[in-house]
Amino acid sequence: MSAGSSTEPAVAPGTLYVVATPIGNLGDLSTRAREVLARVQLIAAEDTRHTRQLLQAFGIDTPLTSLHEHNEMHKSETLIARLLAGEAIALVSDAGTPLISDPGFNLVAAARTRGVSIAVIPGPCAAIAALSIAGLPTDRFVFEGFLPAKTAARVSRLRELIDEQRTMIFYEAPHRLLEVLRDLAAEFGAERSASVSRELTKKFETTYTGTLANLCEIAEQNADMARGEIVIIVTGHTAPKSTAQSLNADQLLRALLEELPPSQAAKIAAKLTGEKRADLYARAMQLGGSKRED
Repeated sequence: MSAGSSTEPAVAPGTLYVVATPIGNLGDLSTRAREVLARVQLIAAEDTRHTRQLLQAFGIDTPLTSLHEHNEMHKSETLIARLLAGEAIALVSDAGTPLISDPGFNLVAAARTRGVSIAVIPGPCAAIAALSIAGLPTDRFVFEGFLPAKTAARVSRLRELIDEQRTMIFYEAPHRLLEVLRDLAAEFGAERSASVSRELTKKFETTYTGTLANLCEIAEQNADMARGEIVIIVTGHTAPKSTAQSLNADQLLRALLEELPPSQAAKIAAKLTGEKRADLYARAMQLGGSKRED
């Protein structure tokens, strides 16, 4: 429904609206988002001062209440009570889509548990915006959010992701960008392709692309790279194709069965082909391996 096109209310009583707000450019606030923010009884905001500036830019004077990581647990119950009493409430974060590395999960989960109606007003999201312009694979990706701030914990997490085959999306604080890029290069390999986007949708929006080694060099030489909000995109791990993987499973099993019993042959074939060990064992037995099994 367009603004002013109907006398029907833009919001439904007792509904929690999860509203995406601009990540930089105010022009990205949708017409529907403006309607909802203007007509709900209350807006739960990560930072009321920040959101008040957004509302003032559009002439919206809806009351605000804070909902952030330090008060969300106890504040959610109060908001749920108001929703159950019939009020419509909007949830916003400082920028982008709520809950994506921002507060709101406890409120939405509690609303679901209590049977409160929830509606989404989709819009900007820095992770998706950066991914869409990185020039890196987008068919499969995983959002990792912020890496641990401490080096040891960060390196430990990166080592858990070394074999991740999906494109990875990270948020990062500007002052940690260089050290994080160095850790990524050290753990994933300096030649892994990646991108760094900063200040998305703003005047100085910039995306840097190249290998992790290239990006480290740029970060060392260009202070502007570490200004503003940062999104890092890293391609996933690509396992090199081995000769064994190109073989038919039966061919591989036959070769292994010449030297090994079926159980060991199936175990090795499973590692090399990615097929289920139980299936390969059954096939090995069919290929005559039963004569060798103790």
